[in-house]
Amino acid sequence: MKFGPTPLDEARGAILAHTLRLPGRVIKKGTALSEADLDAMRTAHLREVIAATLQAGDVPEDEAAERLAQAMMAPLLAKSRAATGRVNLLADAPGLLVLDVAAIGRLNALDESITIATLPNHTLVSAREMLATIKIIPFAVPGPVLAVAEAMLRSGGPSLRIMPLKPLKVGLVVSELPGVKESAMEGAAEVTGARVEALQGSMLPVERVRHDTPAIADALARLRRAGAELLLIAGASATVDRRDVGPAAIIRAGGAITHFGMPVDPGNLICLGRVGDVPAMVLPGCARSPKLNGFDWVLARVFAGLEVRPRDVMGMGVGGLLKEIDTRPLPRDRAPQSPPPAQAPRRARQVAAVVMAAGRSRRMAPLNKLLVTDDQGRSMVARVVDQALASQARPVIVVTGHERDRVMEALAGRPVLFAHAEDYAQGLSASLKSGLAALPPDVDGVMVCLGDMPLVAAAMMDRIIAAFDPDAGRAIVQPTFRGKQGNPMLWARALVPAMMAVTGDVGARHLAAQHASLVFDVEMPDDAVLRDFDTTEALKAAPGFGR
Repeated sequence: MKFGPTPLDEARGAILAHTLRLPGRVIKKGTALSEADLDAMRTAHLREVIAATLQAGDVPEDEAAERLAQAMMAPLLAKSRAATGRVNLLADAPGLLVLDVAAIGRLNALDESITIATLPNHTLVSAREMLATIKIIPFAVPGPVLAVAEAMLRSGGPSLRIMPLKPLKVGLVVSELPGVKESAMEGAAEVTGARVEALQGSMLPVERVRHDTPAIADALARLRRAGAELLLIAGASATVDRRDVGPAAIIRAGGAITHFGMPVDPGNLICLGRVGDVPAMVLPGCARSPKLNGFDWVLARVFAGLEVRPRDVMGMGVGGLLKEIDTRPLPRDRAPQSPPPAQAPRRARQVAAVVMAAGRSRRMAPLNKLLVTDDQGRSMVARVVDQALASQARPVIVVTGHERDRVMEALAGRPVLFAHAEDYAQGLSASLKSGLAALPPDVDGVMVCLGDMPLVAAAMMDRIIAAFDPDAGRAIVQPTFRGKQGNPMLWARALVPAMMAVTGDVGARHLAAQHASLVFDVEMPDDAVLRDFDTTEALKAAPGFGR
């Protein structure tokens, strides 16, 4: 690939390196230059342009990203469409992310044109969560380099996979000592049960016995006969040695201890073993708390069907400092007399929501679709506004126009701001401008919600907001489902002037194509972000409205 200043007579088909703003025309970075583009540049008295010219064997960025994504595909994985040299890999089901860390490291070291970023290894993920992003840095990759990368990814096992969680039956023994509060015993069972259920497991009836080896061993045997696929011991006293009461009970029950201790704090005093083919653990004292600790890391791997070996446990040290220790007394020393000065927390980005509710519903006349009620008597626009209010977006601004008073009445009592579009009949852009003009000066972004999309949940809106980061180049965030673009879209404050310049019966979506390098896709778990209801036939298919 050649890169640099290119005479216009040689630039047809070359890829524009930087956005050009010409009189009456904007040509975006990444555009394959056409003769019309070059004519516009000549009219603007340009003689050359900075561009990338692909040579024989070069593979364009989107094709290269797509090919790498295909080479990484495995069961329970999905991928987004390629755009601006990027493809995101997603989980198709909940489970544990397992990476071949060395293989990904080798791929990233192959050539600077190819990068893959992932979540941490052994992260619990939900369905449709983003796991990794493949990004091609330049506009093209040399064909031989891409061929080597594909071969590396396809050799051996998958470099990225999802291990589905198994619905294990878990047996818990809680040992007791005189003087230990009843609430502590009940709390251990309750917190452990919550952890197990979160991993799709189920609890057998808890065994509560005295804190001695024979009693705990007998309880383990009873739980095995009841079908336990994982055995846990929550001791009344912390385990301090592999020969202590809890570990000794595992051995007495016919099992063995495989490892004691781990380089994770909290979680140091965990003990791992087996009774026959059933994994068994003596829990560290911190497992009585719902806060993240080393037990959570081990438990997730067991539920994913992974064998937890001693070397796996001892490899958890990097990143294993989970407890805040700045002011905690230290061994052989004292904590600082006063904590170090705190850094000023970064201000959370404020995102407003603008709900478009000014339209005339011409395709559903004489009905106003926004005021059609569901089977609970709630109007469509109220459902949209309630989801926006349940999200992190603030403030929520509702743009009114057609039947203004009726729309406001349908939203009575809700903490929203109203912006009336006097010229709503001129089209969607006029209504959008009214909403944007009502934005407070301190908001960082605006999420534009359509009043006829009542299936978009607050959690989806929050996922869009969480992805918003103009400093990282994510100034426009759009939801997708199976690669298809949906709504609502979130726009950085810096783009509001361009949105205010839009005219006609259109929104601002076309601006995303003009600012493609700032667009970030967030894949959603269902098609709610694609479904609007602007005809009577469509409304009949809307959940809750099909009466």
